[in-house]
Amino acid sequence: MYPSETVSGLRLELTPVSPHDVEVVERKGLGHPDTICDALVETFSRNLCREYSRRFDHILHHNLDKALLNGGCSSPAFGGGSVTIPINIFLAGRATNKIGSETVPIEEIAVEGSRSWLRANLHGLDAERHVRLHVLTRPGSQDLQQLFARRSRIPMANDTSIGVGYAPLSALENLVLDLERQINARDRSHEHPAWGEDVKVMGLRCDRSVQLTIACAMIGRHLRHIDDYLSEKSALHELASQLAERYGFSDSKIDINAADGLSSSELYLTVTGTSAEAGDDGQVGRGNRVNGLITPCRPMSLEAAAGKNPVSHVGKIYNVVARDIAEAVANISEVAQAECLLLSRIGDAISRPTIVRVKLATRDKSPITEARRSIEEIVAERLSKIPERVDDFVAGRISLF
Repeated sequence: MYPSETVSGLRLELTPVSPHDVEVVERKGLGHPDTICDALVETFSRNLCREYSRRFDHILHHNLDKALLNGGCSSPAFGGGSVTIPINIFLAGRATNKIGSETVPIEEIAVEGSRSWLRANLHGLDAERHVRLHVLTRPGSQDLQQLFARRSRIPMANDTSIGVGYAPLSALENLVLDLERQINARDRSHEHPAWGEDVKVMGLRCDRSVQLTIACAMIGRHLRHIDDYLSEKSALHELASQLAERYGFSDSKIDINAADGLSSSELYLTVTGTSAEAGDDGQVGRGNRVNGLITPCRPMSLEAAAGKNPVSHVGKIYNVVARDIAEAVANISEVAQAECLLLSRIGDAISRPTIVRVKLATRDKSPITEARRSIEEIVAERLSKIPERVDDFVAGRISLF
């Protein structure tokens, strides 16, 4: 490893490029129980931010990053099937529910937003009949509420935590991300309606060979018999094969619903298009990181970003900012790869991390000197604009899972 340098509070490290011989990348799709939990708490936070702003002209303290999906029971079948026990979703966390004599309808905001998201994103699920919602929020502790209220132009970090990011994505990472997004970006009511949104893609690369294991919950009412099911699997296989070729993997092995047997009871057949109906539970923070992937071969935070307040919670903000810094640094002509780590300390200004650590690999092992000034400017600019990112979080312009 090359020697590290500390410049104006920024720690820079030059590291040689050492590509992994083996790489593993996972993405949990839109209808996976863990992703559903992430989506519902983030929707809850966004809607609550809008309501706080409408009523009080500013966002109040909240952290809604706790949710549990308890799967239901179902009897899937070709041509139909039924959900026999609904899915139970518990939304928990902390939220300011009253200022003076004015009460904020927390539960109503949570339930309406959740049902709206479920209706908009899971085309095989009946958001009223198939799901029961339970809202278990309470006001936050006095010390955290007061810390949140003490902010001036620059908010204070409400936790001691880390954020990490890296760039650019590898070919396998781009393939896994693009594959799930293409599957779920189609017109789901008309184009392959049998494909449920509960898609999981696991990619394994050994040198230049790639293995993709894809799980896709099939919706029984759009399939007449097993031949239809096999035809839909074949269409998925073709899509995955074309994308693998596009990303440079001519040698690829692709398995769709690898646990399938020979009888209808041994197929990944569902009523709603999500395994949440029977057999799988979900929880916030167990799924994709803020870049949309689960990447054990890369630096990765265990923070649950979804649902945290976008004003001062570094567990959300720093992971996004670290990703943005790494992407900007990787765009410098001399830089081949970049990683960024940010560490906060509770009570400090959110724009002044305890440490900013940037690791980078330059092309041809060239000196770091020429890129140093550009990196310092990138870091300073991204940190100074943290307060301006609140509107982007609330509007949903920043992807978190």
